[in-house]
Amino acid sequence: MSKKYSNSSWNGTSTRSDLLLKRSLAAVWHPCTQMKQHEWVPLVPVARGEGCWLYDFDGRRYLDAISSWWVNLFGHCNPRINAALRAQLERLEHVLLAGFSHEPVVELSERLARATGGALGHCFYASDGASAVEIALKMSFHYWRNCDRPGKTRFVSLAGSYHGETLGALAVTDVRLFKDTYAPLTMASSQVTSPDWRLAERGESARDYAARCAEALERHLERHHEETAALIVEPLVQGATGMAMHDPEYLRRARAICDRFEVHLIADEIMVGFGRTGTFFAHEQAGIAPDFLCLSKGLTGGYLPLSVVMAREAVYRAFYDDDVTRGFLHSHSYTGNALACRAALATLDIFDEDRVLEANRAKSARLTAAARALAQHPRVKHFRNTGMIWAFEVDTGDVLFARKFFARALERELLLRPLGDTVYFMPPYVIGEEEIELLASRTTQLLDAC
Repeated sequence: MSKKYSNSSWNGTSTRSDLLLKRSLAAVWHPCTQMKQHEWVPLVPVARGEGCWLYDFDGRRYLDAISSWWVNLFGHCNPRINAALRAQLERLEHVLLAGFSHEPVVELSERLARATGGALGHCFYASDGASAVEIALKMSFHYWRNCDRPGKTRFVSLAGSYHGETLGALAVTDVRLFKDTYAPLTMASSQVTSPDWRLAERGESARDYAARCAEALERHLERHHEETAALIVEPLVQGATGMAMHDPEYLRRARAICDRFEVHLIADEIMVGFGRTGTFFAHEQAGIAPDFLCLSKGLTGGYLPLSVVMAREAVYRAFYDDDVTRGFLHSHSYTGNALACRAALATLDIFDEDRVLEANRAKSARLTAAARALAQHPRVKHFRNTGMIWAFEVDTGDVLFARKFFARALERELLLRPLGDTVYFMPPYVIGEEEIELLASRTTQLLDAC
């Protein structure tokens, strides 16, 4: 990895692939990327996708073990979602949602509300997860203003939290890589101890540690509740900080603490929603409902950009007024796009028709069993699993570990993108028996090569 790589020498790609890669490097500024690294790190040309697999122009395949940045639930080019989109294309592609409405957005809103048991009955749409977080923060701030509590302007998040990279979302993010450069542009926020069970004392259970962290939240709000609008949490799994997992006890206690101090609870389920943690919504495992629920990623099955913020009736009512300035004056040009909503409805249909959560429980157990040798590998630490998410740390002193692991995984037909020294699996729900065995065995082999 110390010399510049050649795409053609790396995997024998065709002239067509070489040309595409050169064009991409010249014209496309890729996200979350130091572009100079592509002098050494392979840029992968993707020609098509099918199920769990991505294929390049020579037919070489890659098991999408991270669901293309955590969005793909039911495989690439899913025939049922494809069919739903084709049918919608013949009726309506988009119409502005200010002053207009359409069937897909109404039906989707109703079905999502039912999925919360009616606790969150009002849906506000955007295009991506960071935008959803921005909306939830603004709604909370504006709610307190409308309720004659204008001093409640600050937000609290967990240490190591990630909520997006727009300025508002970045303000409640606590990952230095993303935040430090832009910190002078962001509003101030507070962070409290993360209930990440890896940080528990020896002999302390994940549940007890979660309770101890909730006490830290309580102490913070005792001092600052008059100025605090909301606590925002990634329920059960904090993603970008390294798949930090915590016990549902934290959510139970946080809900009670927020109620006691009149602080909103925002559940950022952009990554963990739609079955990723084993239940349809992660907060269900704590038996609570948040005041705001942010959803995106798997919402459309990984097809089209769409996000939604779901809010309680009391929040909605605080904006319902003859005074225009008391309304929530936020918009996106493609809010509630009909095609994206139709993809989301097709995704929900698959959940209903295929008993996905039940099937996922069996797949989760199977992959965990297949990864037994991996979990026991001498270089592996903190092997852990929540629902359809697995993660572990690799004992390595190599600062280039993630880069090398990614490249060598591609050589073994695996698409894996470590977060520092944390390797994780988050495969599409359509992963099969043979693919599970391949993922587990080849990852184990990789540990001896990196």
